Amino acid sequence: MNENRKNCIRRMICVFAVILFIALSTAAGAAETVTVFAAASTTNAMTDIGRLFGEKKMGEVVFSFASSSTLAKQIENGAPANMFLSADIEWMDYLEKKNMVEPGTRSNLLGNRLVLIAPSDNPVNVNITPELDLPKLLSGGRLSTGDPEHVPAGKYLKQSLMKLGLWEKVKDQVAGAKDVRAALMLVERSEAPLGVVYATDAAISKKVRVIGVFPEDTHPLIVYPAALVKGNATPAARKFLKFLKGPEAEVVFEKYGFSIR
Repeated sequence: MNENRKNCIRRMICVFAVILFIALSTAAGAAETVTVFAAASTTNAMTDIGRLFGEKKMGEVVFSFASSSTLAKQIENGAPANMFLSADIEWMDYLEKKNMVEPGTRSNLLGNRLVLIAPSDNPVNVNITPELDLPKLLSGGRLSTGDPEHVPAGKYLKQSLMKLGLWEKVKDQVAGAKDVRAALMLVERSEAPLGVVYATDAAISKKVRVIGVFPEDTHPLIVYPAALVKGNATPAARKFLKFLKGPEAEVVFEKYGFSIR
């Protein structure tokens, strides 16, 4: 074999090695993507945290935001989520009972408060007690919240109003939305005179104001558990879950009004 032929073979091997390296690097980069299913009420905070994670070259995060019930059902049916952040304990329990939560990864991440909101031009303020005349406040309109049968915010509302003795008076006026952000939007558009959302949802909107806060002893504590999905607990997902519990993520969560558990 002459020298020119040897050099040509060496060059071909080098080119092939470079192409292989690029392909493997691309595949590794793709593997770093983390798919997170998160409660709609965490949209702003989680988006900011995901962006921060990416800016630090720690990996790419893709989010799916919806009600916790919808996300849990999607995960149950095989949706390729690496991580689940629920707005209540019950829907995380639901997946754990079906053996779909990676052992040792579940923890309570955040807390929140339930609030009564109205369009920003409504000057009224109320104390939420058994004496509150909600039908009068609604004036024939609807009380917008998450679906009380499935969406955590709506479930918390129903539990609170039942304890206060107010549920029977307003249950027929409750407009159950697909998630808490959809409920917020109805009040923002003045399509509903009142709504019940989380304090963090009210805080991001200039079109609504909080007119009352539900007593915490009238409903279960609002806790956001996070966990990796069994079978999809990749190293990148573990890294992002750890980042969520770190000081930089905590600053973002607190900025949006969440409490840290």
